[in-house]
Amino acid sequence: MSAWLIYALLSALCAAFVSIFGKAGLTGLDSSAATAVRAAIMAVFLVGVVIAEGHTADLPQVFADRKALLFVALSGIAGALSWLFYFMALKEGTVTQVAPIDKLSVVFAVAIAVLLFDEKVSFLHGIAIAMIAAGGLLLAIFP
Repeated sequence: MSAWLIYALLSALCAAFVSIFGKAGLTGLDSSAATAVRAAIMAVFLVGVVIAEGHTADLPQVFADRKALLFVALSGIAGALSWLFYFMALKEGTVTQVAPIDKLSVVFAVAIAVLLFDEKVSFLHGIAIAMIAAGGLLLAIFP
């Protein structure tokens, strides 16, 4: 099994627990405040990972490349907005409604990659993307 596939599956598993732990932790809390605390915990954790892996010397390179830094910053802002809206949705809806809609990000990401990066999608992949969209909507609309 390829390393990327193992990492992707671990990512999906951890993302599932974001929904479960987030829903359990939001009871009686403001979703924006909870998201901010979550982000601070993530930042501390990830700085610890960089230190543990011995990659602190790589940090100046990230800050020196202005274009890369801009896109890393934009990615961070998009991620923060995603978490903010996700926690707001979890506060109001069920995990079985919110999580499938959130996974429509796959459909959006592919469409944007085709438009911005001229990535190619085969007919079979197009059908699969349509099935992801239909499945996400069906799971959310008919719980």
